[in-house]
Amino acid sequence: MSADGTRASIRAVASLAGVSPSTVSRALNSPELVNAETRRRVLECAERLGYQPNRAAQSLVLGRTRNVGLIVPDIANPFFAPFIKGVEAYFRDTEFAVFLADTDEDTATEVRLAEAMVERVDGLILCAPRMSGTRLSAVAAKTSVVLAYRTSRAAPSVLLDFQPGLDQAVAHVHALGHRRCAYLSGPANSWSNRQRRKFLGAACAERGIELVDLGPYEPRFTGGYRAADEVVAAGVTAAFAYNDLVGLGVLSRLTERGVNVPGDLSIVGFDDIPMASMTNPPLTTVAMPVNALSRAAAATMHTRLDPGVPKAPPLPPAAELATRLLIRGTTGPV
Repeated sequence: MSADGTRASIRAVASLAGVSPSTVSRALNSPELVNAETRRRVLECAERLGYQPNRAAQSLVLGRTRNVGLIVPDIANPFFAPFIKGVEAYFRDTEFAVFLADTDEDTATEVRLAEAMVERVDGLILCAPRMSGTRLSAVAAKTSVVLAYRTSRAAPSVLLDFQPGLDQAVAHVHALGHRRCAYLSGPANSWSNRQRRKFLGAACAERGIELVDLGPYEPRFTGGYRAADEVVAAGVTAAFAYNDLVGLGVLSRLTERGVNVPGDLSIVGFDDIPMASMTNPPLTTVAMPVNALSRAAAATMHTRLDPGVPKAPPLPPAAELATRLLIRGTTGPV
């Protein structure tokens, strides 16, 4: 603000710095076009007057919005909350604002939101997107895209390493004597669901465990509640749930039926959401390093939008993106 409390104008900055308004604009928006001394003088005068550029006007002139879009499958799923917070925390001290959208696990909604947001943002972070590869390529052709929890040739991906945690989970139930287990599948069009099934299948085959596929189920508490009766009917002694919400739904329904967990049936979840440790018994689960995932996705997008200016922090090492088993009360001997 200026001394009289009104918003300082670019002309006021130019007058104080002894340059033209266009030079002020270049110093702020395209500093490589202005010599260092002039830019220093312009920045000092802008700070003295409290000048703040009009973001809307900058967008029209530069063709950039300084906005980043973030689309997640389900805000109500506790797994995505820390991912959202991590991305927003990363960009908080940058010039970028984050626009959030929720698809409610609906692929058509996801496509519609992505196509609408490409007109309003400089880049899109898509977390666990369900859309087809063709749709994804079409979106990536219109704006910078970074994928979290999904691979594609159309855009860079930030991935978690599922294998360590799933190997640990299978080794754990094998050591407890389980030889016939179920996998409670998540959404059929989910990349992460296919990855979990692949690694589980390989680890079970290596140890001589029969893996029965059930589902798919919606990746929510209600999906697990519905799955529980089918788990009992399948005659398995342990079940690997697509995520913790499904695992908690199974636990609730089994408790209602008088099926003892883990005495009659063991359950392993996936994600380590906060509620997983609050149930009775607490849920054995494969923990996901979601904070490292969100930081890596945000840093990757930042580097694409502003290569080296400012310098983005390095991506987390691979070890920080590895899953791990947390043994709690829902797994026990056969």
